[in-house]
Amino acid sequence: MAVSHRTCSKTARFRTVILSLVLFSLLIAPGLPLARAEQEQGIETLRKLGKAFATIAKQASPAVVSVKVEKTTVRQYNTIPDWPFGQPFSPFEDDLFDFFRRDLPRRQPRQRKYRQTAQGSGFIISADGYILTNNHVVGGADKVTVKLLDGREFDANTIGTDPESDVALIRIDATDLHSLELADSDNIEVGEWVLAIGNPFGLGHTVTAGIVSGKGRSNVGLTTYEDFIQTDAAINPGNSGGPLINLDGKVVGINAAIIGPGGNIGIGFAIPVNMAKAIYPQLKEGGTVVRGFLGVAIQSLTPDFAKAFGLEEDAKGVLVPEVHKDSSADKAGIKPGDIIVEFDGQPVETAKQLQNKVAMLKPGTKVEMTALRNGKRMTFTVELGERPSAGGVAGEKPRALEKLGLAVGNLTDDLARRFGYQDLSGVIVTAVEPGSIAASAGITQGSLITELNRKKITNTKEFNQAVTEAAEKGSLLMLVKQGKNALYVMITIPKE
Repeated sequence: MAVSHRTCSKTARFRTVILSLVLFSLLIAPGLPLARAEQEQGIETLRKLGKAFATIAKQASPAVVSVKVEKTTVRQYNTIPDWPFGQPFSPFEDDLFDFFRRDLPRRQPRQRKYRQTAQGSGFIISADGYILTNNHVVGGADKVTVKLLDGREFDANTIGTDPESDVALIRIDATDLHSLELADSDNIEVGEWVLAIGNPFGLGHTVTAGIVSGKGRSNVGLTTYEDFIQTDAAINPGNSGGPLINLDGKVVGINAAIIGPGGNIGIGFAIPVNMAKAIYPQLKEGGTVVRGFLGVAIQSLTPDFAKAFGLEEDAKGVLVPEVHKDSSADKAGIKPGDIIVEFDGQPVETAKQLQNKVAMLKPGTKVEMTALRNGKRMTFTVELGERPSAGGVAGEKPRALEKLGLAVGNLTDDLARRFGYQDLSGVIVTAVEPGSIAASAGITQGSLITELNRKKITNTKEFNQAVTEAAEKGSLLMLVKQGKNALYVMITIPKE
């Protein structure tokens, strides 16, 4: 039988398709089991990770507690005399109504007391009932109640609080308690898995997991001494004071704060547990923390300052613009213009880092410190003094000055020579906070302020006094020298 060319062509094409499918199946068939095996291996890895989280949570939860606090808040009201049917209503503006009631006799200010309750978390660090938590959880509380995983409740005593680090120590009257081991938080690395356990929104013993997103966060603005661990493990209101735990089941941090409109958005902060370990003995013994003190003004070494001091632009260290007379640093031989690069055998790169290291040591501690002076390394032995009380420090830095967002230091001969301010007097701007009033007015690091409100100033004491006086008027006129240029800068100081 004759077969048409078209039929042969179709048959050939059909055979080609079949052959291609057979070859394709032969090529991929070995890969199918391999892909399936890899998938199963991945799932098994996830199972193991989940089991690890479950094991850590099971072992740690008995040492994590819910903390309920009660405190009394007093509010004061200025009132006019009672009216038979309550306060009269005026459709006019308040100032017009005030005109009619201006001559009415007024009663003494009235106070009302409110009972407030709040919830947080904490974790047991010793079998005899000592518990670490946050100062902002228990500070100023009239009553603190602790609830354990097994449902038992205890009245807790506040042993000590430290507002400047936001760490607090409380204790319950119990023994043989399950406790958590504290890790070395300096060793934790960005990217490591961590678990947060706590009491968010009153939901006791909630466990969330995430990673360490960052370390050394020091510009959060919550406490005086900041070195926060950042994590994306979900932290919500009520988690404060609870532990941040590594995969070894040890505490690396104390959950303290979140960024967001009242809930977790993946940015939470924990106090490194090493900071708590450093002050725990003082809280336990005396209830308060006494910190070491160098007696210097400090600022981070910026590329511009590094260049001005004859160093590479990427040089790291802490610049000393001022040394307080008869301070520990002064007695050790530290001078303005020195650049501190090591403290207690460890490198320091920022002013905040150095501040935290000093603050974690007790007065009387002897520490070796390395500094650069005119490019040469010099070693000093410093015996730390005692940091002034919060009131004393506040007296040296007026609140109005904090609102301006700048820091100043005395103009030394060395700084005058380096920045071209010879034969001038005033105070040099050592730091300007981004977005602050000073920054908006155009004031920059290295500027020389020579006058305030038409009065010459020669040192930081005169500057602080002038700012305090100007705060009452609400405005401040500065004469600022920036390089070869001079200009007047008017700043409005916000009212309290």
